[in-house]
Amino acid sequence: MNDQKRYEQLQELAKETFWGYLGCELVEANDDHVIISLELADHHKNLMGIVHGGVMMSMLDNAMGLIIMLGTGENTVTATMNTHFLSNVATGKIYCKAELLHSTKRTNTMTASLYDEHNELLAWASGAYRLMK
Repeated sequence: MNDQKRYEQLQELAKETFWGYLGCELVEANDDHVIISLELADHHKNLMGIVHGGVMMSMLDNAMGLIIMLGTGENTVTATMNTHFLSNVATGKIYCKAELLHSTKRTNTMTASLYDEHNELLAWASGAYRLMK
């Protein structure tokens, strides 16, 4: 199965999960990076009217985990994740780019950055992901 077909198949399966509930979309993927997007809606906001930190963290986490799932076909779970919130946004589309930093037989280390549609950095994260073999 070619990569594009595999990406489409995985995205279709994800529609019934938390990924689909959030409304995430796969924009670009290859073996070392993934870009996902989310069109912000009212249910993504907190009581201050800005995107909820949990939504941001979910996008960062999903993008980092996808690198392994798309690159190797292996299932993975988050072992650790550190997030830095730098700015906020209330409307528009946000994008997350995740990259693979280091890989071993059992653990992969990633980074991810979240941007608004004007390319302003909103959040940055690093994470370690354990392969579920």
